[in-house]
Amino acid sequence: MIGPDDRLSIGTLLRVFRAKIAMTWGLTLVETALFAFLPLLIGYSIDGLSKGDYTSFTHFGAVMAALLVVATLRRIYDTRAYGTIRVELGKAQAMRDSGQEVSVLNARVLMARELVDFLEGEAPESMGAAVQVLVSIGILMSFHGALATAAGLAAALIVIIFTLFSRRFFRLNGLLNQQSERQVTSLQSNDLKKIGQHLFRLRAHEVRLSDSEAYVYGAIFAVLLSMLAFNLWFAATQSQATAGQIFSVVTYSFEFVQSVVVVPMVLQSLARLSEITERINAPASGKGANA
Repeated sequence: MIGPDDRLSIGTLLRVFRAKIAMTWGLTLVETALFAFLPLLIGYSIDGLSKGDYTSFTHFGAVMAALLVVATLRRIYDTRAYGTIRVELGKAQAMRDSGQEVSVLNARVLMARELVDFLEGEAPESMGAAVQVLVSIGILMSFHGALATAAGLAAALIVIIFTLFSRRFFRLNGLLNQQSERQVTSLQSNDLKKIGQHLFRLRAHEVRLSDSEAYVYGAIFAVLLSMLAFNLWFAATQSQATAGQIFSVVTYSFEFVQSVVVVPMVLQSLARLSEITERINAPASGKGANA
């Protein structure tokens, strides 16, 4: 359980609930690996069935059955494991912020739950995306080094683009969280003017954050679509690939795009969680916030 002196953070949750998290993340990686190789297994099955050979098709069926079992078990286990973690984290947050006004305590309990949401959602998704990215680059490399190089450069550019905006995301998330802490106080005032001012300020912070995200994702998608267009052009005109190979190149290039786009989403979540971690670990002051 979370101790009174433990810092409320993702690191603490990973340490205290390592067995539960390791189990669900392990199942996620197995599920993702099975998914990643399905296109290849389908290709082998097509080639085998066209020759009257059912061996590859049987392997494909076995993998599909295993995928079904693993995916079902993971979802059943996830709900119970992360539900327990949310309960323990909420209790720890409520105990530490007992001196705060209800408005601040309510906001911080909800913010703390985002740490668990990340471990349940974005973290496994990012691991799955990493597996898919590595598989895609490996298969693209098997066709031609230029295809894998284009994908690798696109991934590097994405990280650079987000890094340039990381401080802005941290600051905007801080302003949004600060205003969220004032919500209950504003509602309890029963003053329509104060409530309206609070909601308007929330909207203003959300718009600024959303606009920054739009610019970043626009640049990121421009990079990814350029990579996809280059790989299609290269495979069709420069590599002397067959129609089937061109299809495979485009398929895995597109899967790379779908997977690597998770990177900025996870980095944005980490920027928000970094600010939340600092906020929920701030000592209780017992002072209210002005609406």
